[in-house]
Amino acid sequence: MATLQAGQVEELRRGFGGEVLLPGSEPYEDARKIWNGMVDKHPAAIARCTATSDVVRAVNFARDNNLLLAIRGGGHNIAGNALCDGGLVIDLSLMKKAQVDPATRRATIEGGATLGDLDAATQRHGLATPLGINSTTGVAGLTLGGGFGWLSRKHGMTIDNLESAEVVTAGGTVINASATEHPDLFWALRGGSGNFGVVTRFEFRLHPVGPDVLSGLVVYPLAEAKSVLQQYRTFMAAAPEEISVWTVLRLAPPLPFLPEKVHGTPIIALALIYSGDAKEGEPLVQPLRRFGTPVGEHIGVQPYTAWQQAFDPLLTPGARNYWKSHNFTKLEDGLLDAVIEYIEKLPSPQCEIFFGAIGGATTRPAPESAAYAHRETQ
Repeated sequence: MATLQAGQVEELRRGFGGEVLLPGSEPYEDARKIWNGMVDKHPAAIARCTATSDVVRAVNFARDNNLLLAIRGGGHNIAGNALCDGGLVIDLSLMKKAQVDPATRRATIEGGATLGDLDAATQRHGLATPLGINSTTGVAGLTLGGGFGWLSRKHGMTIDNLESAEVVTAGGTVINASATEHPDLFWALRGGSGNFGVVTRFEFRLHPVGPDVLSGLVVYPLAEAKSVLQQYRTFMAAAPEEISVWTVLRLAPPLPFLPEKVHGTPIIALALIYSGDAKEGEPLVQPLRRFGTPVGEHIGVQPYTAWQQAFDPLLTPGARNYWKSHNFTKLEDGLLDAVIEYIEKLPSPQCEIFFGAIGGATTRPAPESAAYAHRETQ
């Protein structure tokens, strides 16, 4: 394991408002644990920042000492890019401050915040921006990769709602990137991932959502999966953009609304939300209950923040994760057959295959408008 000399540590700590964590300490061991339990890396130091000035200090130190650099926001990246071996980790996890202006429908939030932090701040005003479906995910990583979730069919990708970003460059300069300031950098930040600097603050456009929404699950046996998926395909092609439905194929977890005999058996679940008025949404989601013979369902009005956290128990920190993904413009029957076949071969009860429907507003921006390159994906 690479180590820093005492003089280097002192140099980093000088003028640093946060905490510098070194190997051999319990805080260091805790800080190098991220969401994916398969990742086990040992940085030479972890700079836990509390302000943009700390990030500038850490970036300059890494550059001047020729250290490999990794940036930790929420620590949710599957590949473990939040950590590095033998280098410096800039840990933003203490930087979570959020400000919401309900009059202009804008929110600013620091780079270490999670989706749950942002949702909590915006939902106090009945507002939200499109985010992912696991509340412990970091805002930064999700946004820089593009970002989509339950609201995306109506309001677009996360990056489509990004107004500006405060960025610390590799040269240690703090700049603001937007459509009018450093527009080339702003283009790259929207889908180009974490390759262009350390984003310490985001500004998002917000939309009226909730605070209560119609959402929930309809669960069918795997024997009906192909018919369910074919009907799902037809339903989504005509569904209003306020409706988002994702399908999940897996072994049934012990959900309280499922009969005990269903637990551990192969199922297909429809996870749905109607982000408009719940009374208007109820008749629109009724067809989802009639795709076959459900083994269980749980649909009702609940806080939007609760639905955003609904899948957290299945996506727990420390689990050993390996993900593969692909973008589709449509769900062909041959693809459906292949997916159903593989559900019978899942190596563990925690494995699953899911289709996240986006389309709608996510497809409207021109492909060249941002670095995100998959506008045709449905």
